[in-house]
Amino acid sequence: MYDFLIDDVELDQSDDKKITATQPWNILIVDDEQSVHDVTRFALDDISFEGRELCFLSALSGKEAKVILSARDDIAIILLDVVMETDTEGLKVTKWIREELGNSLIRIILRTGQPGQAPEKQVIVDYDINDYKNKTELTSQKLFSSVISGIRSYRDLSALNQNRIELKRVIKASSHIFKERYLHEFTNGALNQLTSLLYLEPNAALVNSTGVAALESGQKVKVVAAIGEYQSLIGQDPSDSIPKPILEDWLKNTDTGYSIIKENEVIVSFTTDDNHKSLLYLHSHKLITEDAKNLIELFVQNIAIAHENLRLWQEVEETQNEIISMLSGAVETRSKETGNHIIRVSKFCELLARKSGLSDDDIYAIKLASPLHDIGKVGIPDHILNKPGKHTPEEWEIMKTHSLLGAQVLSNSKRPIIQSGAIIALQHHEKWDGSGYPNGISGEDIHIFARITAVADVFDALCSKRCYKEPWTLEQTVQLIHDQSGIHFDPKLVKLLEDNLEAIIEIQQEYLDPH
Repeated sequence: MYDFLIDDVELDQSDDKKITATQPWNILIVDDEQSVHDVTRFALDDISFEGRELCFLSALSGKEAKVILSARDDIAIILLDVVMETDTEGLKVTKWIREELGNSLIRIILRTGQPGQAPEKQVIVDYDINDYKNKTELTSQKLFSSVISGIRSYRDLSALNQNRIELKRVIKASSHIFKERYLHEFTNGALNQLTSLLYLEPNAALVNSTGVAALESGQKVKVVAAIGEYQSLIGQDPSDSIPKPILEDWLKNTDTGYSIIKENEVIVSFTTDDNHKSLLYLHSHKLITEDAKNLIELFVQNIAIAHENLRLWQEVEETQNEIISMLSGAVETRSKETGNHIIRVSKFCELLARKSGLSDDDIYAIKLASPLHDIGKVGIPDHILNKPGKHTPEEWEIMKTHSLLGAQVLSNSKRPIIQSGAIIALQHHEKWDGSGYPNGISGEDIHIFARITAVADVFDALCSKRCYKEPWTLEQTVQLIHDQSGIHFDPKLVKLLEDNLEAIIEIQQEYLDPH
């Protein structure tokens, strides 16, 4: 399996104007004199920084400035007049930005034509500002220097803040790294981490191919995780977005690892110990510094280790899941039922759990654990388990022991999935009104996993052929489930089943029993 990490890919390298037009540095001018707005725009006209133009927004009062700042979080600098509605309006806005709005990133440059109203030393000490200028001394050159310095400071602080957010996200994902569904979250966080560290635009994607001959054999390559503008590529064929010569050269290259770092392009290939080959391709519209190059190499090493660990954990988990499936299937075969029954029950449970609003962890757990609901049947004699007719009272009592037997078989495990299976095995024959077995518990005292499995199991059993009966029609099955709402089954789950009957039927059709 191959991963392609595409970070900040801009295939049309000549189209820098499009980039700067969509991602400018936003400057808010706040002054009650329109002429100040006009002069500021004129002085800073045609200036760009790191390939991004300046975009100016205007407010003629502190009140207007608050409205704009409340609606946007992408303003880099505010050029703020001190004296407007009041003699200290600019200071009030400054305090509001830092304390009430909670924006510590925006760079605040105070400007005043009446310095006596707000002495410079006092203002700098008492207020969280980044520069303080008298309008009479603010020449075009000094204004340029202040703005560029402010943008650079804003860029650095934004990158650090983004680092903190994304690092927290990566760490959080890492705590669940053994689960396949967290791979995309981990990768997205890692990509964000790299782009923010390098001051790059946060557009990146992870692409997955099924084999070495993917391009030659026509096997599709698809994006499996992405951030920024590349989110729309998830699930798509990225052949129109990835430079084909780079992919083709990489596929032909037999080296276990190599890196090519140019002024604005990085190509790094690495192979993990389990022969998982990956490619990092990065194209930036600005020059890549030496520090950035070193960071890229370190990042690649860490990602290689993380991916290797992910796949090792994934292999362990898949082995566990396969053992559960085989064990459950063996029980179904012994009771002369098909393995498709446990597949359908698992799918029904997953659907109902999701519709019930359970967490992703719980949905995952019931999906894997529900096939173990009848594991206790391994201890039931064949002549009772597969009896075609009605059981005698004595036989029925023996048959009912499969719930306790199943719980006993599974209860010693410390694995969460097996523990969930023990709960389901024990309680899936309990009834909402307390008339079930083995313990006669009722209502919400019955674990939600067991309540869901009970509905799913009975529904599928009624619709399926058994040694003791012919399959019921869908209408008959739905009617009995409905009639048993509040008696055998949780009324909320019955309603969910009825509301999602179309999806239930689709699962049945997909996993029909062999004839």
